[in-house]
Order: sequence, then C-alpha cells, then structure tokens
Amino acid sequence: MVLIVTLICSVGSAAETTMVVCAPGYPGSTAEAQSAMEGFAMAVTTAVGWGRGDLAAEYFETEEGGMARLAATDAGLGLVTLPFFLEHRDELDLEPEMLAVPTGRATEEPWSLIAAKGAVQSPADLDGWQLVSLAGHSETFVRGPALGDWGELPPTLTITFSGAVLSSLRKAARGEKIVVLLDAEQADALDRLPFAGDLEIVHQSPPLPVSVVCSIGDRLDAEEKKQLFDALGGLAGRSDAAEALAGVRLDRFETVDKAALERAEAAFSGAAE
Repeated sequence: MVLIVTLICSVGSAAETTMVVCAPGYPGSTAEAQSAMEGFAMAVTTAVGWGRGDLAAEYFETEEGGMARLAATDAGLGLVTLPFFLEHRDELDLEPEMLAVPTGRATEEPWSLIAAKGAVQSPADLDGWQLVSLAGHSETFVRGPALGDWGELPPTLTITFSGAVLSSLRKAARGEKIVVLLDAEQADALDRLPFAGDLEIVHQSPPLPVSVVCSIGDRLDAEEKKQLFDALGGLAGRSDAAEALAGVRLDRFETVDKAALERAEAAFSGAAE
C-alpha cells in the first residue's frame, strides 16, 4: 500500500508555505508521516532554491482533516488521491498541473471490482449489495470513473469507504453479498491471498491517473508556480532528492495527461448528474 497516492496543489506564497498531503484510508497518521514529510519538503525547498523553513509539509489520513488543512491560506502544496481531487476540485479550486508517480507503479492504473467467482455478471446483479473501497468516500467516483463504463450501478448498492478491505474480501469469498473495489496495488496482491481462488475480477476501469499535481486558485503567482513545478519535475534527476522521494514512496513527477484526466472528469460529472 502506498503511503502517498497523490495530487499536488499549490497555494500560498514562497514564504512559510505548507504542503498538505491527504490520502484517505491509506496507512499512516500525521505524526507517523511527519519525518518523511519534512524530508520531502526540504528536498523541494533545495530544488527550488528557497530558504530553510520556507516550505513545510503535513500528512492527513482522513478526508475531513485534509480538506480543512487545504482550505487554510498557508497551505501551499497538497498531495491527494484522484477520488479526492474529483470530489473536491470545485470547492477547493484545484487546477491540475502535473502527475505524481508512486514508487514502482505506472502513471495511470485501473481500479478492479472483485467478487466471488460466478456471483456477479452485470451491474444489475449488485441490487441490494455492498461495495467496499478506499474510493468509497466518493460515491460519484465509484459510479463514474471507476465503474461507469461497465454500466449503471443500482441505487440500492451501498458504497462504503474503508481501507481495511481484507475482511471484506473474505466475506466476498464466502459468498456474502459484498464486492470490493481495489486500486492497482491492492489488486496486484490479490493472488497472494489463500482464498484468491474463490474470487475473480468482475470489471476493471480504464487506466486512470493515480495522482495529479494542481494549483489552487491564484494563491501562487506565475513565477512561484513555475519554480515549484519545474523543481518537482526535476526531483527524480537529483541525487540529493532520492532519499526524500523514497520516503514518500514516489518515483517522479510528470506532465499532466490532459486527455486521461478530462475523461475521468467527464465520467465523474456524468455520474453526478
């Protein structure tokens, strides 16, 4: 499980700017992640050429905590999941700028719906069922970008947010009326479960951006944005940033795939209607 599957959002000014990381349901707490956050903030500060203390970083494992911290005027960078971005882009005024790539992963990856073998053939079969997922805090993401191309999910399907999916997978394998929507890293580990033979992938979404780098409104001027995003794009090539990137489990930052992101946004908007 990655500590940070993120979306970066710029806010504030070069002086005393805070980077806010929010990955709802993923491991770690604000206190546990603080050392890694400080290392990453220092690497970015060095790459930009700002002074020590000009950039801070904080991690939040809850949607509510991340939203509150990102709304603060000193929040200068944010790291959030794609479902979080799509759910809160309007109210937080998020504008995509780059993609962040978790260690060992691809820039875009699918979400996988898991059910007991032979139990589910179509969305209609989920009438009265429960779906559990890390993305469950955004029902619109589940019904749109993740599963919208499969078909319309029944309104009676209960969508539950949880990072503890192992117990739900066990219940599914036993034949209970429950399915689990997994991110790509979780899905890759499925075959290692002793009861994996009782489960199957019912549907996979198209590859979706794992994380997005974005600015927030006009809190940074054009020059500050350029400095920050140029620095992020060059971090992977800096030997002095290698440890910091490893600490937050990121490989690199890339240019936004506008077409892929626009497809995800369109699917989200369509499901919200």
